[in-house]
Amino acid sequence: MAPVSVHAYVLGEHGDSEVLVWSSAKVGGVSIQDYARQMGVSLTEERKSQIDDGVRHAAYRIIENKGATYYGIGAGIAQIVQAIRDDERRVLTVSNLTTSVEALKGICLSLPRVVGLKGVLTELQPELSSEEHLALQKSAEILKEAAVSLKMM
Repeated sequence: MAPVSVHAYVLGEHGDSEVLVWSSAKVGGVSIQDYARQMGVSLTEERKSQIDDGVRHAAYRIIENKGATYYGIGAGIAQIVQAIRDDERRVLTVSNLTTSVEALKGICLSLPRVVGLKGVLTELQPELSSEEHLALQKSAEILKEAAVSLKMM
């Protein structure tokens, strides 16, 4: 399956505490679980854990092999700039000061946000499983502790 057909969010910190949102992951509009079943693939917790680990530690592998992650960062920035320049009102997972999720208010972390000519236009609240919600709160706490340690909060 082409990666552009997979729609899944990685929320929170960009790093060790990031949260892969399996509960809303889709392939071609079909839930990831249904897609796996239709393809005759078993999407076990072990396999999900392997994928999670691969996503979470991708930057380390890229740095080990290429020395830096600036091409990926550049590609991401190009998408954000295009969304702003063309007023696309595109949903991107970007970090910004969180305003609409009570438990995360006042913390900068990645959530799906609508990006257009005036920057972040709105923040979306994806439905999360209870496990994902707790993981996102933990990620937010890690980011908050970092901000406090740098005297940014």
